[in-house]
Amino acid sequence: MTLIALGINHKTAPVELREKVAFTPDSLVEALSSLKHLNGVDESVIVSTCNRTEVYVSSETSCADQLIEWLAEFHNVDARQLSANAYIYEQAAAIEHVMKVASGLDSLVLGEPQILGQIKQAYNNAKHSGMVNTQFDKLFQHTFAVAKRVRTDTEIGANAVSVAFAAVQLAKHIFARLPERSVLLVGAGETIELVAQHLKEQGVQKLAVANRTRARAETLAASLGADVMTLSQLPQTLHRFDIVISSTASQLPLIGKGMVEDALKQRRNLPMFMVDLAVPRDIEAQVNELGDAYLYTVDDLQHIVQQNMASREQAAEEAVKIIQQQVMSYLQWQQSRQTVDLVKQYRDRGNLQRQELVDKALKQLQEGKAAEAVVEELAYKLTNNLLHAPTRALRDASTQVDQRTTKWLSRVFELDSDESR
Repeated sequence: MTLIALGINHKTAPVELREKVAFTPDSLVEALSSLKHLNGVDESVIVSTCNRTEVYVSSETSCADQLIEWLAEFHNVDARQLSANAYIYEQAAAIEHVMKVASGLDSLVLGEPQILGQIKQAYNNAKHSGMVNTQFDKLFQHTFAVAKRVRTDTEIGANAVSVAFAAVQLAKHIFARLPERSVLLVGAGETIELVAQHLKEQGVQKLAVANRTRARAETLAASLGADVMTLSQLPQTLHRFDIVISSTASQLPLIGKGMVEDALKQRRNLPMFMVDLAVPRDIEAQVNELGDAYLYTVDDLQHIVQQNMASREQAAEEAVKIIQQQVMSYLQWQQSRQTVDLVKQYRDRGNLQRQELVDKALKQLQEGKAAEAVVEELAYKLTNNLLHAPTRALRDASTQVDQRTTKWLSRVFELDSDESR
């Protein structure tokens, strides 16, 4: 069987093409059913996310071109365009690829953990559709174990690599009991949404959202269980919060030194941690002059992110070594399975030949043929049947002057040779 991985991702294809070949839950079921009828395909798994579409198949022959035609036809896209933006891996390279993907080494954000869950879901979908048998079951279970080991044995996911995540991680380092702290989010855009998501994952409960338009703030606050206020309320409410994270499109600072100074007085100089993710700034730089205010800008966090990315890249090198070892482990299992299948085929054929000859001998005895002649014929024919294939192999090796194979066959059949004397 040939293992093939065909796909496109954020590195090889524009978003316009990725959108066209993405699978919905309904179309995924239809696609897996369609692959069942593709000539030679025995097993298949389809991975479809916002950044990649990949088709993994186990086939009797190499059918990469056929897969491209199938994917293009299924999504009604040009096969030449798809081929120009696709990558194809076979055998060991395909195994290494799926392990790298599951470990987050091929993601837009290096080391992100969500992809493993997405591949597990893809595997379960294929299994429920009857497209996973022994080989893929072993491959994907092995892949999941490898991805878990990569995350356990390396620092691939240990450090923040987005400014939103870095802001929350920094807050976690400054405040020992982050879930007990009150947090004000200024703005309601995508960056603040990401910050809010990370805060909720850390168990933060006391959240408020301040925005220029109250309706937008209410939409975000509804998903967080947060309070809502407008920007005009900041001077009166700022003192209530231990952490302030801001990211708006304002062209002028929204929070000045005087406002923070007044808030600190009301807090009786309890410290405030402030993060300004906006460009231009939302918080005046002079806030840093206040003794109990700790202000970090997007540039400060970007420096942290760059350091962390370098750390993840080093961890990725360690992860690749683990994956390469596990690829060999899977290939050894695959080879041993093929050997077991060959042994079974060889023994089954021998047993079948024996039974056919025994049945013939018994029939001859029933017909009155002399027992001695029947036994002689049985032994002669059984010996010929069993020795036919080895004899042909020895003769072919000798004819081709293949000394290496001849010596190997001599050892296998325990024949007398110079080497064994």
